[in-house]
Amino acid sequence: MRVGLFVTCVNDTLYPGTGRAVVSLLERLGVEVGFPAAQSCCGQPLFNTGYRHRTEALMLRHAAAFRGYDHIVTPSASCVAMVRDAYPRIATRAAAESRPRREAEELAEAAASVVPRTYELTEFLVDVLGVSDVGACFPHTVTYHPTCHGLRMLGLGDRPRRLLEHVKGLELRELPGAEECCGFGGTFAVKNPAVSAAMGADKTRAIEESGARAVCAVDNSCLMHIGGTLTREGSSVRPIHIAEILASTEGNVL
Repeated sequence: MRVGLFVTCVNDTLYPGTGRAVVSLLERLGVEVGFPAAQSCCGQPLFNTGYRHRTEALMLRHAAAFRGYDHIVTPSASCVAMVRDAYPRIATRAAAESRPRREAEELAEAAASVVPRTYELTEFLVDVLGVSDVGACFPHTVTYHPTCHGLRMLGLGDRPRRLLEHVKGLELRELPGAEECCGFGGTFAVKNPAVSAAMGADKTRAIEESGARAVCAVDNSCLMHIGGTLTREGSSVRPIHIAEILASTEGNVL
């Protein structure tokens, strides 16, 4: 099985350790992991801001970069949602417009080539590899924040929790109001900073109430927002991507 790591912009720029953790974890499970250097942004920021036509070039680039891989795996639920939900809609809209036929066909082919192969990390582990115990060790109290894209668009359900429950030494604490948004929402945090900050404060208050010393999620963008709020509040709770927990072993706890 040959997997292409779609690392995403946020991880590549700010959290490269998460990408390394995914590679370490998958290789430990016997998966061959490749990293196509031609990959770039999936287009989510442009698309969400209304620049659909400018997103098309990134969509075509994404499909070309990951050609030849059995599966495409990423530690970002929001980017998976972009590929699986928005790419088909972009192709459908292009076909309905007065566009050259070949342009619309290329977009449809790009969407069809990546949508069925693209998985969020925990989804890939549970649904494709069929594992819940990845041999991880993380001796800390942890609470899990289900991010909006993972919860509402991908329907990850209890997959992340099932993986966490099998991590040696990890004590999973319940998060009050777990399904409430943390307030990040990408450009939402920029356009509505006061509302975003208030939602972030509500989320960090719940995290503190859980008694956990670490909070994990499947999206570093949300953890960045949560972590910034925790830091400003003087909290010692550590934000950590679930990939880094699952990649940890008794001899190497991240």
